[in-house]
Amino acid sequence: MLNRRTLALSALAAPALISGAGAQTATDWPTAPVRFIVPFAAGGPTDIPARMIAEEMSRTLPNRIVVENRTGSGIIIGTDLVAKAPKDGLTVLYTTVGHAVVRALFERVPFDPIADFTPVALVGQIPMIMMVNNNFPARTLPELIALVRANPGRFDYASSGNGGAVHLASELFLHMAGGPSGPLRMNHIAFRGSSAAMPDVLAGRIPMMLDVAAATIPYIQRGELRPLAISTKERSPLVPQVPTFIEQGVAGYEAYTWHMVLVPSGTPAPVVRAINAAVNRAVAIEAVRNRLTEMTMQVVTNSTPESSAAFLRAEIGKWEPIIRAAGIKVE
Repeated sequence: MLNRRTLALSALAAPALISGAGAQTATDWPTAPVRFIVPFAAGGPTDIPARMIAEEMSRTLPNRIVVENRTGSGIIIGTDLVAKAPKDGLTVLYTTVGHAVVRALFERVPFDPIADFTPVALVGQIPMIMMVNNNFPARTLPELIALVRANPGRFDYASSGNGGAVHLASELFLHMAGGPSGPLRMNHIAFRGSSAAMPDVLAGRIPMMLDVAAATIPYIQRGELRPLAISTKERSPLVPQVPTFIEQGVAGYEAYTWHMVLVPSGTPAPVVRAINAAVNRAVAIEAVRNRLTEMTMQVVTNSTPESSAAFLRAEIGKWEPIIRAAGIKVE
């Protein structure tokens, strides 16, 4: 049986809340704030969009959205908090592609990323761009593939950390570009963040790095690095001159980090749809959408719980085999 708080939040979906006779009063709503749990540090590339969306949602919801950063053990501590929270819609997870890979990367995970959560809304996807040092002999992606294939194990690539989205996207490329003869062989050099890796890439000590578009575009615009491919299905209007992996022969290659809102499994469907509607309204606001686009996110404004669940299952199905094949583990 639904409790008072659940009934109040589920009523978000009703048109009576918007205007007109019968609209509920503020006294009908719970006084407790909705908690947005972000399992990443404050001020980072996940936290900033979460706070923007939470602020706009607070303008339409009767109770305030409060962002809480719960970090530790990758995303595990913050995510587990939400998995074990009451199923009333008052504790929400705002997370990334890490949710799709945590089970394969860590030996012990105290939750199931599918069974313990209900996806609510896919907020958007952030593409990655493969860059090489300007002195690197390969000037196109096919040239790089041919060079690496002819020299297995000779070249290095950088990442922002072992088991992170950049590392996994790079391994996906090596596996998919290798073809029937097996994955291409390059040496992974992990750094503590993209900014730590960039000096070595700029100096040519490490010739290649695949990184999120927000981090790479400034170097491309200044001509300091040469872009070879972008990881989305279609070219980005932010860098229309950069071709996709797919159009250069790596069929089916797509890799990005993404942002998604989830709640504990078992949260009543009316509550899930109410939160979904609030998220969609927030990201459809022009100022929010423009700011997220500036951060290189491809915003999704019409996400549904069903489409979000299908997307999450597809991402888990894509990444877990790559992680196993590459033997990637995080301590």
